Amino acid sequence: MGRIFEYFVVCGLGPEMRTLDGDLGFHGLETNYLPSLLDQFPPSDHSLYPPPPPQLPTCVLPAGVAFHSSGFVSSDPVSFPRSYPIVLTEGDGAKIFVSCIAFRDRVCEDVTEAYRLPPNTYADKCICIVSHAPNFRALRDSLEEIFVLCFSSEGSCKPLWDIIAYMVSNVPLPTPGKDRVLYAVENCLLSVEAPPEDSLPQADISLQPLVQCLDVDNLIKLFTSVLVERRILLRSNKYSLLTLVSEAICHLIYPFRWQQVYIPLLFFSGVDYIDAPTPYMMGLHSDVDTSNLAMDGVVVVDLEFNQITTSEEIPPIPEPEFSALRNDILKLLQPNVVGIDHLRGFGNSVEQGPKSLSKPWGEDHDLQLRVIFLKFFASILGGYRNFIENKVFSTDAFLKRRSRSTNQPPEPMLVQFLGSLAFFDYLERRLGSDENSANLLEKLQDAVGRGQDAMSILPKSSMEPEIITIADPDVEEPATRYTYDRFPANVRSEEQEEKRKQILAAASGALESNGRHSPSSPPGKNTKEDSFSSRERAAERDRMVLDIKVKLQGLWLRLLKLGSDEDPLSSFEYGTILALIESDAEGIGGSGFIECIREHLKNSDWNGGLTVEQFIAVKELLKMAVSRAASRNDLSTVQYALEVSAEMFKKDANNVSDYVQRHLISIPIWEELRFWEGYFEYLMEQPANDSVNYATLVTARLIIVASHMAGLGLPDTEAWNMIETIAEKQKLGYKLLIKLRGFLSHVQQLRVGYWGASSFKQQSISSGLPSPRPKADAFDETQQPSEASGRSWVQSMFSRDTASRANSFSRVRKWVSDNASSDITAAAQKKIQTNVRVLKGHSGAVTALHSVTRREVYDLVGDREDAGFFISGSTDCLVKIWDPSLRGSELRATLKGHTGTVRAISSDRAKIVSGSDDQSVIVWDKQTLQLLEELKGHDAQVSCVKMISGERVLTAAHDGTVKMWDVRTDMCVSTVGRCSSAILSIEYDDSTGILAAAGRDTIANIWDLRSGRQMHKLKGHTKWIRSIRMVEDTLITGSDDWTARVWSISRGSCDAVLACHAGPVQAVEYSTLDKGIITGSADGLLRFWENDDDGIKCVKNITLHNSSIVSINAGEHWLGIGAADNSMSLFHRPSNAGTKVSGWQLYRVPQKTAAVVRCVASDLERKRICSGGRNGVLRLWDATINI
Repeated sequence: MGRIFEYFVVCGLGPEMRTLDGDLGFHGLETNYLPSLLDQFPPSDHSLYPPPPPQLPTCVLPAGVAFHSSGFVSSDPVSFPRSYPIVLTEGDGAKIFVSCIAFRDRVCEDVTEAYRLPPNTYADKCICIVSHAPNFRALRDSLEEIFVLCFSSEGSCKPLWDIIAYMVSNVPLPTPGKDRVLYAVENCLLSVEAPPEDSLPQADISLQPLVQCLDVDNLIKLFTSVLVERRILLRSNKYSLLTLVSEAICHLIYPFRWQQVYIPLLFFSGVDYIDAPTPYMMGLHSDVDTSNLAMDGVVVVDLEFNQITTSEEIPPIPEPEFSALRNDILKLLQPNVVGIDHLRGFGNSVEQGPKSLSKPWGEDHDLQLRVIFLKFFASILGGYRNFIENKVFSTDAFLKRRSRSTNQPPEPMLVQFLGSLAFFDYLERRLGSDENSANLLEKLQDAVGRGQDAMSILPKSSMEPEIITIADPDVEEPATRYTYDRFPANVRSEEQEEKRKQILAAASGALESNGRHSPSSPPGKNTKEDSFSSRERAAERDRMVLDIKVKLQGLWLRLLKLGSDEDPLSSFEYGTILALIESDAEGIGGSGFIECIREHLKNSDWNGGLTVEQFIAVKELLKMAVSRAASRNDLSTVQYALEVSAEMFKKDANNVSDYVQRHLISIPIWEELRFWEGYFEYLMEQPANDSVNYATLVTARLIIVASHMAGLGLPDTEAWNMIETIAEKQKLGYKLLIKLRGFLSHVQQLRVGYWGASSFKQQSISSGLPSPRPKADAFDETQQPSEASGRSWVQSMFSRDTASRANSFSRVRKWVSDNASSDITAAAQKKIQTNVRVLKGHSGAVTALHSVTRREVYDLVGDREDAGFFISGSTDCLVKIWDPSLRGSELRATLKGHTGTVRAISSDRAKIVSGSDDQSVIVWDKQTLQLLEELKGHDAQVSCVKMISGERVLTAAHDGTVKMWDVRTDMCVSTVGRCSSAILSIEYDDSTGILAAAGRDTIANIWDLRSGRQMHKLKGHTKWIRSIRMVEDTLITGSDDWTARVWSISRGSCDAVLACHAGPVQAVEYSTLDKGIITGSADGLLRFWENDDDGIKCVKNITLHNSSIVSINAGEHWLGIGAADNSMSLFHRPSNAGTKVSGWQLYRVPQKTAAVVRCVASDLERKRICSGGRNGVLRLWDATINI
């Protein structure tokens, strides 16, 4: 059982002071400083627990740390302690819940002495409890008891940190709906419990602040803004309100989840994030000034004055849902007013409405409000289940049906909502789960259809929860009690104490050095005179540098003020700046020019906008400055140049910003790995938070590198190869590699979506996000894509697993070959073939394909050179046999018998077996085409079938079972395996009797059928396992968690994790001759992995395909690939290629046609690949025949 409290943390003024702008050192008592993590439990050196989030100190004290002359003063409300919750979001979207108490505490004596502070100086401090469980009340009550106990005059019976340690280590998470955990903090008894899992998700907060701050109309307007995923900024002068309102609105959109950036309490120095172009929900204190921000399209919600403002119209909720929602909320909030003219006992009287205001707001009011909004979703999405076919929701058909029922065109609000990430996420969870009984939305729709009360869908438990008592056995009344005049520090290790002393000693020494008045000291003779002359020379150079900087600044400002009729490229200002940069005057020609731009951007109201003429001039100057800086390895100047180039822009004819940064791509330094390695090392040398672990720091620095690569326009594959190389040298774990890959893919997708596709080294990009530029626009040099990657929001806002969700709906694609040739060259283009036959016969989508080899059809067609069949299954419930040798009449037979979609097909020399959604398995005679047996026993759709020796069939289904059948007796021999969820793939080795199965429970199960026992449950994947491949003692699994894993069957251990795909790994294959592994994923990338003495490593990347890799089939000399975009490719291994997996070479690719493919099968012996489309059409490619 997990723990409810994960960390107890103290944040405040650390030994090293930094201002909010990052300046090191003490800058006066009137300045606010960055908070530091002072103490924590479990301690930082505890190996079993990951460190707290690195952004925690900044978030819990968003205004920073201020100094005060006094602590708590009863007559001064400003000095009172403040209790408030905050919510942080991890990279995968998971929430971290924190309860905080901020107060004034006395500064430690060693800090006071080191920084020469006045005695009895106070500074802001914050104590926090951190948890992944949304038990706000338990977190707040526990923290308040700790705080009161610390400053109580009676004291505590044990040291305070011992009490904290026992509470954090021993209070367990309650089982939902079953347990109530009782625990004590000193003499105060506290409790915590969780609602049943089939109820509404736990909301351990009151929704009252939301309805108190906003009236009904503004509440609905905010709710609508969330549904259509606008940029939403909440403002209040109370930290608690920002978090409580943000969480409340997230609960009201259930069963949907906010998928965008979520920062309920934004730290003051992060105010620039508000100009991020992506949707977000943020909360910002009212005292923070936002007047210098653009705020275009931001929905600003003022919780103090009940006002909502935005420059873009919020689409209204359509009728009749709007009126119903508004009336239901009013009935809850103002029942006596709504029903004042109703006669008691008749119709919709007051008696029948919720008696919400007859007693103070409580949990029943929260529940009723949540159900009201759930009723809204049940109404506006009424009948949506009827438009889900083959796990695909037809938005157009749903909107057409609604338009017919309302006699209105599709409402903009509903159209935007159905296209939101929140709705896609809901469909993904709903269609990917067999536990539809827990779907309260559909339960409510069914209940309303039956005329039942909406509250009837909620579970009613009559069982009292089981009481679990947590008591500290060491508590006894001591002779003396522990009292404190400040919040105590935890015991530090010798290493921590020594480090603290060194920091304070350095700070004290810096103050002493600044305090000396050296100019008044008389110069000495000899060596002192020499020393003075060298200082004098240095001062002279400083004056010259300053003079050059002043000249550059003046020239820069005059360049920006040139009139529209003046040509900047022929101006005196441009020529002089260019000359200073080329001559690199005093070593600061280029860096001085870039510094002028930085200062201008930072200290003026200039937003970086340039005219077309100025843009060209600045672009050329920056190119020269970066080239000079790169030649002398001045990485600092290169970094600043990238940052300023990401902020300077011009507007094109369609008002789309074109940033300077992308025009720096012509500088050859960007293509060199050595430069990015040096730049990464430079970033690693920059100051960082001491509490950040090494892996997190490396990831953060690589995100900066990736941002610059994307902004420059480096091809995705080239950029990722360099990032991957750097990451592997830093021994970065595969989970962080996956996050980095997702970040780079998302930023590349944003770049293409906003600024269109570009060409760089023959790279072709398509299928990006909808571009704001009309598609008919021609792309010239001034219309290449760019990304403002130097801006802080790119580095900070797009690292969430929301990016991976967005990529599953809209993916940037590239045509790139392997590492020997990064493009499809002219030679490769010559390999494109047109010998593709279209086979029509199915009336529904093709859902299963099976290749029948030449050996299996020998009894039917003899030893013909072109012998071989393909067998297809479809949503039309038919199984069809196709003979490619019969040109023009390929359809050999149609087998009827199923009543549901055919999902799986297998065969041997005599029989064909098929599995279907009708939960049956049918065995057919291959010669007579007669139905032999119908095998029934599964309780869900059959997903896998496999013919094995001895007239037996293995079948697997979504009921989690694997069954073995004897087709001679029409009997189920046994259920040979059971999984906890749907099975998606099986493998069986007839020679050893080993069976492997995997699916939605994320576990690969291994059974020995000969001994009748389960050998292993291989755990490691975190999402569905889509594909498996078993060869001898090796099992390979591919998963939706973006990784493939290599397992040893005999040992039951994971030998390797193969990462770095930018999407779910949907196909895996083992190349027997070279013992290599080939993986294909939803990003269209093929990766070839080689197994040598140093382990498994990727030796080749190929991105010929623009969509998900559906099938990989490897033979001794041929490799067939099929993708979901109807593209196919055939690879060949020449006899002289050796025994390395990198020996595979592209043989041919067919001419591509537009279609959506569900399944692909390969007959490598005949060099044929067949694909089945959603339109019911099969495409058969004979790779060795030219038509």
